Amino acid sequence: MHVGMLGTMAQMYLKDLAEKTRRGQLGRALKGRIPGGKAYGYDVLPAGPDGAGERRINPVEAAVIKRIFTLFATGTSPRAIAKQLNAEGVPGPDGRDWRDTTIRGQLDRGTGLLNNALYAGRLEWNRCSYVKDPRTGKRVARPNPREQWEVVPVPELRIVDDALWAAVKTRQEEVRLVMSRDADGNALNGAHRQKYLLSGLLACGVCGGGFTIVNAHDYGCSAHRAKGTCANHGRIRREVLERRVLDGLKHRLLAPELVEQFARDFQEEVNRQAAELNQSRAQDQGRLEAVRRKIASMIRAIEDGLYQPSMKARMAELEAEKAALEERLAAAPELPKVRLHPNLAGMYRQKVAALEQALADPEIKAEAMEIVRSQIERITLTPGEDGGLAVELQGDLARIMQLCEAGAGKSERPRTDVPGRGLSVVAGAGFEPATFRL
Repeated sequence: MHVGMLGTMAQMYLKDLAEKTRRGQLGRALKGRIPGGKAYGYDVLPAGPDGAGERRINPVEAAVIKRIFTLFATGTSPRAIAKQLNAEGVPGPDGRDWRDTTIRGQLDRGTGLLNNALYAGRLEWNRCSYVKDPRTGKRVARPNPREQWEVVPVPELRIVDDALWAAVKTRQEEVRLVMSRDADGNALNGAHRQKYLLSGLLACGVCGGGFTIVNAHDYGCSAHRAKGTCANHGRIRREVLERRVLDGLKHRLLAPELVEQFARDFQEEVNRQAAELNQSRAQDQGRLEAVRRKIASMIRAIEDGLYQPSMKARMAELEAEKAALEERLAAAPELPKVRLHPNLAGMYRQKVAALEQALADPEIKAEAMEIVRSQIERITLTPGEDGGLAVELQGDLARIMQLCEAGAGKSERPRTDVPGRGLSVVAGAGFEPATFRL
């Protein structure tokens, strides 16, 4: 009851604190002061007698904002704007590189430079509410109805005029309509893409950023595409990359001689454990028989009238030893009767050869993809000297492939038939890196 009461009081305190914080932010917003952090284009003034939250326009950053609005209104995409600013060395918010998402943001939530109404001389507060998703425990933003917004004019903070702001909003609606429909005019959700075999596992070997889907079929460096700060402009088709990785797995895992060696070693280990278990059980059984004989001899001596007081303690020791031996024999594990298929190596070859078919089977595709993905830590793509992309695999699969390579004892490693393409396997900690081309 005490714990429950304290929990209830703590919950009430948090709710009251949240309400007071919200009330304080509302009061600051109604006074025309910024209730949140500093937006790009403004400087924070020292706290005055009326409290904190005053801002003033930063002339240098304001010129960049006007340029971004003008470029977008005249047809330049946010990605192209970000690349242009990064190429010119213009620092972004907090000194970071510019990204297309920094510029376009989300229209419904009011994020991004193009959606910040403060640049048009309006302070809009309470556009979103943040709630906790009970499934994940993470905070998610929920746009509030427009009637719940608090809009306060702040003409002293205006950076762009109404005509430029309206032109940007008009183009945003046009772009949004085009992007939300396919070639036949049907609505679609472009933000959710199918999860491919290697999605989320690819990294750029130049900048360390992600290698993501850049169009319907190709992977490319996200930093090069979104910011233009990476020199890795190489692209590779998704089907080609998946086939190269799967072919590499098939060729390196296709080592039936290792399976045969495993079968022999496994059978030897089972025989060794069985011999040790039988020997231990025989020893315990012999000791138990000896203890039982001693107890029987002592009982016969007592029946013949040869009882001595010391026999009582000795009898207790023997009974305890007997109970311990019986318990150990009863708890002794039984080795499972494992029977290996006589054609285990042939079956293994068939399963590995059918790896791609298994990943394409709709009934087991999801489970098979998840198993393969769980064995891969990272796949790095680096431009090669011949203009292609070298693929480097890291993770448990790399370790397995290295063991197969070392166990098979192959002196000559086959090469891929795709020019300018190579795959090197790098083992993790505890293994010497193995680099070889397929």
